[in-house]
Amino acid sequence: MTTTTTVPATARASSVPRPRRGRRERRGPAYVFLSPWILGVILLTLAPMAVSLYLSFTDYNLFDAPEWVGLRNYTDMLTADPRYWRSVGTTLLFIVVAVPLKLALALGVALLLNSTRRAKGFYRSAFYAPSLLGASMSVALVWRALYNDGGTVDEVLSSVGIHLGGWVADPDLAVFVVALLAVWQFGAPMVIFLAGLQQIPSELYEAAALDGAGAWRRFVSITLPMLSPVLFFNLVLETIQSFQVFTPAFAISGGKGGPADSTMFYTLYLYERGFSASHMGYASAMAWILLLGIGAVTLILFGTSRSWVFYASEEAR
Repeated sequence: MTTTTTVPATARASSVPRPRRGRRERRGPAYVFLSPWILGVILLTLAPMAVSLYLSFTDYNLFDAPEWVGLRNYTDMLTADPRYWRSVGTTLLFIVVAVPLKLALALGVALLLNSTRRAKGFYRSAFYAPSLLGASMSVALVWRALYNDGGTVDEVLSSVGIHLGGWVADPDLAVFVVALLAVWQFGAPMVIFLAGLQQIPSELYEAAALDGAGAWRRFVSITLPMLSPVLFFNLVLETIQSFQVFTPAFAISGGKGGPADSTMFYTLYLYERGFSASHMGYASAMAWILLLGIGAVTLILFGTSRSWVFYASEEAR
């Protein structure tokens, strides 16, 4: 005898999935709290970017209405403006000099601090202190005084028989004054390197020491591969920041990019064209080329990272 079980209608109705009203209703307060950030992104980031993109195709002098000129700003910039290419070369020279030196110094100090047993907190704070000052105008002016003719650096070098004069007034040395200021503020990448070093298992160094590996071999075979993701992170950040250097170049060159345009960085030339010469359309085009250039370099770094950045798998951990 077969028995049939009758399921009540209320039970069948309760088994049907219902829309989660509670979750949707809880989104309302979340959007309310996010609204200041959303409005800030729209009004302070996306809208100015859209206006800048439009102005890059116009002739705009800040006083008259923009006049549409199409691609003329871009063609003039890339084909008829030698100062533009000089600013590109100066910026690239700065990046090639400052970024490797800054990362090398940051890694070296991080290695020393990682092995320091006493007063570790004091040394960390002391080396990080210059980064707290940032790229301020006051720091750049003090730096200019140090490297000016008759400044501290000139006197110290002259006392040991090296007579270079003032670096700031020398077209061959002025860009290195800005680069050394960037290198001096190595605190931020140093802290990141130090955090990465503390994540490397000590058992790896112990095993390598038992196998007879020296300090250099342990550094090349263990430290660098294990630290490569952190090195890549610092490299990307420092490269992007170096493309945007402005305040030190402005202060050290007196806002003119001199001598002989040797410190005419890309952003300084953009400022000159936009606000000194009142060619805001041209400056907007320069800003977009800078954005595309930073994006291209970042993509190249990410593409090359596959051959030298190693990520430890969960199984290895």
